[in-house]
Amino acid sequence: MIATIKKMLGIAPRVDLGTLIANGGVIVDVRTPGEYAGGHVKGSVNMPLDSLRNHISKLKKDKPVITCCASGMRSASAKTILINNGFAEVHNGGSWYNLKKYEK
Repeated sequence: MIATIKKMLGIAPRVDLGTLIANGGVIVDVRTPGEYAGGHVKGSVNMPLDSLRNHISKLKKDKPVITCCASGMRSASAKTILINNGFAEVHNGGSWYNLKKYEK
């Protein structure tokens, strides 16, 4: 139970995001469409945080999801929303720019 709580709070052991992405993990960029148009990770999906709940059905619950935004704050909120909607493996990737090295 403690491990689950740590994972929900984002203090669980670090995962290899590159491996998750290489194995089919989905990067969900929760910035606004304008921010996304200004630059994003190739292969990522834009689902702005304010409308994420309306688009959750487009994501598969059996695949890892990596959330990102400009700094990591909105992506942390998105992670919580996804976990609360039954997604088992969700990771806050922080800034989209830091995830660019994993582009497909």
